[in-house]
Amino acid sequence: MFSLSELVCLNERQSRFELLKPWWEVFMDHLVILMLMVSVLAGTVLLLRDRVVCLPLDPNTTPNTISQSSSASGDVALACNSDKPSSKDSSQVPQDSSPNGSPAQGRRTHLDYQQYMFVSQVCYNEVLPWYSRFFPYVALLQSLVLLASGSFWFHFPLTSARIEHFLAILGKCCESPWTSRALSHAARQENMDSQQEEEAERRHPQPPYLSTSSIPPVPYARHSSLDSGTDSPLLKRSETVCAANPLLPCPSSLSYNFSMSAMSFASEVHVPVSRPSVVLHDSPRQLVTLDRSDGEQARALFERVRRFRSHCESSDVIYKVYLAQTIFKLLMVILIVGYTIPLLGTISFTHICHPEEHFLVGYSTFECTHVLASLLHKMLVAYLTLLGLYGLLNLYTLIWILHSSLRQYSFHALKDTCSLRDVPNLSNDLAFLLHMADQHDPLLSWRLSVFLSPVSETRLLEENLQRRWGPEKLRSMTTVDAEGRSRLQLVALPCLPPAVFTLSQLQVLKLDLLTDAKFTAQVANMTSLRELHLYHCTAAVDPGALGVLQERLETLHLTFTQAAEIPGWVYSLHSLQELHLSGCLGCESGVGRGWALGSLRQLRHLRVLVIQSMLQRVPGELCEVAGSLVRLEIHNEGSQMLVLRGLRQMAGLTELHLQGCQLERLPSALLALTNLRTLDLQHNNLRTLEELLSLAHLRRLSCLRLADNRVLALPATIGVLQGLELLDLTNNQLQSLPPALFTLHHLRRLLLAGNLLEELPAQVKALQLLTELDLSGNRLERLPPELFSSCLELRILNVSLNSLSSLPTGLGALSQLFRLDLRRNCLEELPEELVYCSGLYGGGLLVEDCLFQLLPCHVRDCLSRSCPPSGKSSELHSRPESGGDGFPYFSATQWRFSSAMESRI
Repeated sequence: MFSLSELVCLNERQSRFELLKPWWEVFMDHLVILMLMVSVLAGTVLLLRDRVVCLPLDPNTTPNTISQSSSASGDVALACNSDKPSSKDSSQVPQDSSPNGSPAQGRRTHLDYQQYMFVSQVCYNEVLPWYSRFFPYVALLQSLVLLASGSFWFHFPLTSARIEHFLAILGKCCESPWTSRALSHAARQENMDSQQEEEAERRHPQPPYLSTSSIPPVPYARHSSLDSGTDSPLLKRSETVCAANPLLPCPSSLSYNFSMSAMSFASEVHVPVSRPSVVLHDSPRQLVTLDRSDGEQARALFERVRRFRSHCESSDVIYKVYLAQTIFKLLMVILIVGYTIPLLGTISFTHICHPEEHFLVGYSTFECTHVLASLLHKMLVAYLTLLGLYGLLNLYTLIWILHSSLRQYSFHALKDTCSLRDVPNLSNDLAFLLHMADQHDPLLSWRLSVFLSPVSETRLLEENLQRRWGPEKLRSMTTVDAEGRSRLQLVALPCLPPAVFTLSQLQVLKLDLLTDAKFTAQVANMTSLRELHLYHCTAAVDPGALGVLQERLETLHLTFTQAAEIPGWVYSLHSLQELHLSGCLGCESGVGRGWALGSLRQLRHLRVLVIQSMLQRVPGELCEVAGSLVRLEIHNEGSQMLVLRGLRQMAGLTELHLQGCQLERLPSALLALTNLRTLDLQHNNLRTLEELLSLAHLRRLSCLRLADNRVLALPATIGVLQGLELLDLTNNQLQSLPPALFTLHHLRRLLLAGNLLEELPAQVKALQLLTELDLSGNRLERLPPELFSSCLELRILNVSLNSLSSLPTGLGALSQLFRLDLRRNCLEELPEELVYCSGLYGGGLLVEDCLFQLLPCHVRDCLSRSCPPSGKSSELHSRPESGGDGFPYFSATQWRFSSAMESRI
């Protein structure tokens, strides 16, 4: 037995399918039910009253002769040669008389009741046509087949899951308050557009021949169906559908926000201006923002609709099944009508029967009457009429399917009546389902279109972001960098929160992986914004915001994949001073075609340009800003740069960084850079520095970085660079240092870590201005005493990872020394003179614990103090560390050697 709950679920499921049944499907369902009722009624009558009545027939006797013979003699003589009974039997049959004494009329048959019953049963089976006996059952079977084929596409395994999913999504779209919000917004937009058009027509009236008075006005009944008030006929129809279907949400069952949006829409589109609902529309409280749960549900519904669309548009199985179902039903109707119409004439009232058992009754011919022949004939005509209507509807359905493009849906009706003009075109199964839903109620497809609209999704994201990322939260996320600037970083957001534009004190904005960032005119409120970072972020700028960014933005960092992702508005920022580009800019012939978006000539104030890419030559576009550019950095990521001639036109450069360019020699283009102060050629393939002589005219060159190359020897021509203050030869293959190196009397920082040096010449005493010396990672066995007696300005000394066995005397003379690294050597003891280096107090000495414990107690105590006894070195401790080249400041508890510190050094 079926439980009541199971029957209720079945009823709800069937009622939910009605949303995809057009009017002809509903009409055909009613026709099938009527055919079932006709067949059941005919079967019931057939079971209760189906019989035939048979009488013997004398073919040689007419009714006149029978009446005459019966009136003359009173006996009915059977004039039949083969059917005549014996004389003995006939003489024994008594004559009947009427109650008043007159003789009986008619023909005597000499048959009793049982013989009549026997003859009727035999003739019913032998003479009565089979269609007269089984018509109700055949009709019932045919009706059941048509009923099952009518809903086959709802239950077919390949289509039922998609249809169930579509109906579930459709129900969620109708329940969501965001649906009415979006449709109301579209109606308001359209109303505003229409008002603007009317005002334009009033201001500029059309000529008489173009007047629209002769054109009949377009009815707005279709407009009012968009979530309108109770006056809307379409809404009334939706309420009727909702009453029949509990799963379809009615407008009255939605939230308060939903009702308010509906009222506002009705007031703008359908209700006159004098109605009170207009006050709700004009009130700022009308646009009630969704709460967090409704917003999250709407966002999840957008994602669900997107996945369902991608799944359904890949095939058209529902369309094919419905087409096959329609063709099958039409063929069934043709088949049924084809064999039923010839059988219609066999249903007759009278039948002649010749039973073979005439020796039992004495007669061979009987005339039989079918009792239900007339009724069955009328029922069959009614059944064929219903079947004909059913077939005509199937023919109409087939014509509609073949004539209409049901695998394409373009929302033309929606675009004509609403302002949601961005709804994409649909195809295959989803388009077919929407066509079927349109035939039931266009409001259903309109509600689903809200969750197919990119504009609606963007508006929802903006509201969600505005709710979740408010001004207070953004202010709490704002940090201060090393330069004292306020900075905010937003990562992996769908769009830019509108609350960002309220941060007037923000100076640095970093946007990482934002899918849709848009700067509006409200960026004018960010009066302190000077630096912008866009990491794989496609940013759009409104015309009102572009002027603000052109005036205020000074630094811009762009990280992209292809050059086509660089926004075009970047090249119009005429106040920009620093531009950092990281991404693919090159092509086979260089940058000329790869960097194809714009020109740099409008960046008149650009002073710093940093490019991290894989270039083959210096971009020709850089010549457009060569006059203002003072710093150029190219990080080529290990790709060889072949052409550097473009550098010759940048005579104003003061800093040049060419890292990872696979350079094997010093570029000859450096001859033109007479104002160069910093030259950075790290991470290249330089083996020889013989071209240093050509740099003699670079009299302003003060910083030369040649780290991470393969330099084997430092030539004597290094002495021509008398203005050098920093020389970085870290991680090369130097085995010795030329005497000319120590003629650079202005040298303050000498970095020689990671080489093959075995000794440090005594000529180092000539570098009296030296403040930092890095000799870590070499093969030194001793240090010259002249280093400690002459280089009294030395503040940072790193001799770790060498083979030093002892330290020379005179170390205590380095009163300015505040960082000394002696780790990973062969030292057996430390000199007590360290106590005179007050700058090492508080952790400036980096050495193994075992060596530190060998020092006298008073020396250990002094070196372990957090503050030096004299205030002389306090100034040294307060000095800013030399960025990446200095050494970390350790406390007394961090003297033990660590691999992390070694890797940093």
